[in-house]
Amino acid sequence: MAAGGVFEQMKITLAKSAGFCFGVDRAVMKVYELLDAGKKVCTLGPIIHNPQFIAYLEGRGVLMVEDPGDVPEGYVLLIRTHGVPEEVIEKAKSLGLDFCDMTCPFVRKIQKIVEKHSAKENLVLLAGDENHPEVVGIRSYCKGESFVFNNAEELRAFFEKNPESKNKEVVLAAQTTFSVEEFEKCLKIVKMLYTNPQIFDTICNATAERQEEARLLSATHDCMVVVGGRTSSNTDKLRGVCARNCRTYLVEKAEELLSLDFSGCGKVGITAGASTPDSIIKEVRNTMSDIIKENENAAVEEAAAEQEINFDELSFEEALEESLKSMTSDQKVKGTVVRILPTEIQVDIGRKQTGYIPYDEYSADPDADPAAELKVGDELELMIMKTNDMEGTVMLSKRRLDASKYWDDIITAEKEQTVLEGKVVEVINKGVLVFSKGVRVFIPASLATASRNERLEDLLNQSVRFVIIDVDRKRRRAVGSIRAVLKTERKEAEDKFWSSIEEGAKYTGKVVSLTDFGAFVDLGGAHGLVHRSELSWKRIKHPSDIVSVGDEVEVFVKSVDREKKKISLGYKKTEDNPWEVLRRDYPVGSVVEVKIAGLTAFGAFGSIIPGVDGLIHISQISDKRIAQPQDAISLGETVKAKIIDIDFEKKRVSLSIKALLEPEKAEEPAEAAEKGDEPVAVSIDELLAKAEAEQAAEEDA
Repeated sequence: MAAGGVFEQMKITLAKSAGFCFGVDRAVMKVYELLDAGKKVCTLGPIIHNPQFIAYLEGRGVLMVEDPGDVPEGYVLLIRTHGVPEEVIEKAKSLGLDFCDMTCPFVRKIQKIVEKHSAKENLVLLAGDENHPEVVGIRSYCKGESFVFNNAEELRAFFEKNPESKNKEVVLAAQTTFSVEEFEKCLKIVKMLYTNPQIFDTICNATAERQEEARLLSATHDCMVVVGGRTSSNTDKLRGVCARNCRTYLVEKAEELLSLDFSGCGKVGITAGASTPDSIIKEVRNTMSDIIKENENAAVEEAAAEQEINFDELSFEEALEESLKSMTSDQKVKGTVVRILPTEIQVDIGRKQTGYIPYDEYSADPDADPAAELKVGDELELMIMKTNDMEGTVMLSKRRLDASKYWDDIITAEKEQTVLEGKVVEVINKGVLVFSKGVRVFIPASLATASRNERLEDLLNQSVRFVIIDVDRKRRRAVGSIRAVLKTERKEAEDKFWSSIEEGAKYTGKVVSLTDFGAFVDLGGAHGLVHRSELSWKRIKHPSDIVSVGDEVEVFVKSVDREKKKISLGYKKTEDNPWEVLRRDYPVGSVVEVKIAGLTAFGAFGSIIPGVDGLIHISQISDKRIAQPQDAISLGETVKAKIIDIDFEKKRVSLSIKALLEPEKAEEPAEAAEKGDEPVAVSIDELLAKAEAEQAAEEDA
């Protein structure tokens, strides 16, 4: 930034269209409305691309999740303005979530256009950023082939590689924040290459007006400041529009203005993206005014700074005293270790005062041990913290000088989004502290783990990978995100996963959520569903009867729908099939102990093994005539019985208690008929079918 009066004659112009657009304002107001009503709110991804506003919402208790399955119980899920793929909405419905779809009406209009006009045999051309959430959501509504291009060159390249596409019916639409100027270029190409294309100009009116105003401002001003999130598509488009005409800076917050160069700028324009809160725009405007005022006094300050003491005219003693007086908290010195005490390190800095380093000023690493790492005679670079002339001491810091050395690396890492490694050294309120490159970096709780359900305490003393998302140069504080790295790694794992998955493949996964109809399992690159019927060979009331969230399970792929990104998983093993166990261990003729699980008018059901019940016909319960099964056995009783028949195809087993009793003289057939006994020749299949129907009805009841 140029010194001395650069801003004295500067004129600042704020664009009228700067700030929230209709869709963003509508979504933000909905969040406020829910919070004011006492609701617990979570958003699917960041509601807007502005880290400061997201941090503010987090302070009010708003959570951010990446998947409907991560929504905590009792929370209202808010779908952001960009919209989401169709299957995400369906998943939210299937999970029975309370959610508000705040997809921008203009975005929803594009989704409907694509859904209505696309077909398997035609081609949808979509102008926009392929990885932007809005575009990803829109493409999910395409019924056939689609292609996303970001400029006219990419569109031409697509046609050159796919000349046969000229024979298809073409539908053209655009992301709401796409450059108006660039869309005009693409429109000419589409009309030239394709016959009778269906063209829909879906760029938001507010976006077009904002870009046009930015173009006019940049054409008449020496410099433009664009305020907004660096991940915001519409903010990036604004920067591109302005950069064609004049020097342009993109800032997320006011503090960034302090490091910018406005030399030679008589007129500066300010505009802002659709996701930028008014409070941040106002702060940027006020900071620009403050900078102008500060520079009005720059000439006076520079003149004062030129008044220096001439050490050549002083005596040795006077020069020594002046050198000690000039020691400020920012001065760097070299010191030699002379003694290592239990609480401090004494060093010689070549002055008459004694220099000392308190242990807590030695290193930012809590595991550092000065007594083990240092020895007398070691030379250290230090920073003077405080002088005490009365006691003749100088307090020094190695920790702060180390942080100062590495600070440039942290700033570079933030600009280039370099992935850093560090160790979690402390869990504090609302986050964790990570020690990396001599600097402590704060990671907010919402950005420290892959999901909100994970405990921060589990990260303590763990090595983590993260990126820097915010830097406060004045206070020398850095904020990082572990989740951003995890998200990128998950995307890479997902791409690798979908390229290799096939039916029958076995995986070890982690149960991430449960629903009434099954369990969702994280396979390391995607989530798959184990249907309730696939969890156990026996009937269960709920998946939680078998598995819990967090369990590691062995599963196999039953089917894959690559288009819809759906995976059906199996969990129960063939060898655990109770009928296979029966076939292996309990052949006909085996004697088993069974527990009476049900009674009917014509017999009783006995549980042989879990999942397999056998029918003991009334004629096989006793060697004496009985009117009903209850005359000889009772519910819950354990008895010995013999397996007399097995039908594996129909899954039916016949048991007999009578076969194990001592045979007595049988009654004459005629006498038995007179007493009304049911003939033994009755079809066992009919009886079993009837019994099973009655038992199923009882269980359902």
